[in-house]
Amino acid sequence: MLQKELKRSDIIYPELSYKIVGSLFSVYNEIGPGHHEKYYQRAVAKALIDSGLKFKEQFFIPLEFHGEIIGKNFFDFLIEDKIILEIKKDNRFSKRHVDQVNRYLKLSGKQLALLANFDKNGVICKRFVNIKK
Repeated sequence: MLQKELKRSDIIYPELSYKIVGSLFSVYNEIGPGHHEKYYQRAVAKALIDSGLKFKEQFFIPLEFHGEIIGKNFFDFLIEDKIILEIKKDNRFSKRHVDQVNRYLKLSGKQLALLANFDKNGVICKRFVNIKK
């Protein structure tokens, strides 16, 4: 099978992102809406394994000040050591969710994060790029 060539060269990790989003949709298609966030997270972990993707779950990143840890942050997923994936179950993306993902990008130095929201209408996924990398 021939692969389509991408029209844009400025998209970060397009194939990996596509595979992750495909896993998210496979979860939603199978279990549907209305579940607790932790159940979506468990299902996404299984879907990522089934996709052959390597990931760390509840990945810890400390917040440091003057060499001391003053706070703790845990990403839902760090996939292939490249993309942060944060899972939400809500009817919209809140400012708090967006701020959280942007904070994770800054702390980790990673280039890309995906914020996935499972709601009654499906999965909505937003890409966040760390422009300060």
